[in-house]
Amino acid sequence: MDISVIVPLYNEEESLNELSQWIRRVVEKNGFSWEVIFIDDGSSDGSWNVVESISASDPHFKGIKFRRNYGKSAALNEGFKAATGDVVITMDADLQDSPDEIPELYEMITKEGLDLVSGWKKKRHDPIGKRLPSKFFNMTTRRLSGIKLHDFNCGLKAYSNEVVKNIEVYGEMHRYIPVIAKWAGFTKIGEKVVQHQKRKFGVSKFGMERIIKGYLDLLSITFMSKFGKRPMHLFGTLGTILFFFGFIVGIYLTVAKFVFDVYRMTERPLFFFGLLSMILGTQLFLTGFLAEMVSRSSNDRNKYQIESKIGINGNGRTT
Repeated sequence: MDISVIVPLYNEEESLNELSQWIRRVVEKNGFSWEVIFIDDGSSDGSWNVVESISASDPHFKGIKFRRNYGKSAALNEGFKAATGDVVITMDADLQDSPDEIPELYEMITKEGLDLVSGWKKKRHDPIGKRLPSKFFNMTTRRLSGIKLHDFNCGLKAYSNEVVKNIEVYGEMHRYIPVIAKWAGFTKIGEKVVQHQKRKFGVSKFGMERIIKGYLDLLSITFMSKFGKRPMHLFGTLGTILFFFGFIVGIYLTVAKFVFDVYRMTERPLFFFGLLSMILGTQLFLTGFLAEMVSRSSNDRNKYQIESKIGINGNGRTT
């Protein structure tokens, strides 16, 4: 199959029929073999009834329904598991992402050899209260990840099938799929300016809670990508530096008291800073040690992304 289109949705019953017709028109015009997978993230309206109706009239349209609302990341993760197309394209269900972008996204994956293509809504039809936090979020993510994308959170993205089968998305991590892909070794990441439509039906699901969760997940994924398999490198280094600083302070105060007869050293603020530094340094070092032990006993401690093998069969033996 050429293309799998994954559409996560939550209370979008008014837009689904128009979106499905639009997708069908584009893919049939370009001669693709295709499927569309709707992921209903616990909608409380009639969205699932619409999905059932669409699927009954055209088996290219498939659906997965959650019992409750888990979030967009969970919906995408299940869609990735179910997708069978060589190229997997994700888009939002609110008609703000244009299916007309599908052919060019497909070619960027298949002909240009990219692992992932992220849409860039260069001209956005969102209120300023949504655009400004998004700009700040994208700037922060660019600097922390080193990935030069303008719009990490654009729902319109294309992936090779190999990418979606080798990454896991959870929490609010859908915002950081390019970062997750890079962490997994898929570094050919491109960008395409895409058309952004005004919202036609429903209301935006964007809110302050998502911003906070998004930044917490950014810190989490940054830590995991750099120190997930070697936590001692972070905590041990910080702990050693703090302990060394406190130790030097202790030596200075000892010399000052017993060599230069400087009294009342324990009443000086420097004494307490030095003592606190040594305590925190020891605690951080022990934290790194314990985290290293937990990491080494983890089931996926030695699970790495392998692109190909030569002369080695599935059980790791040479042939």
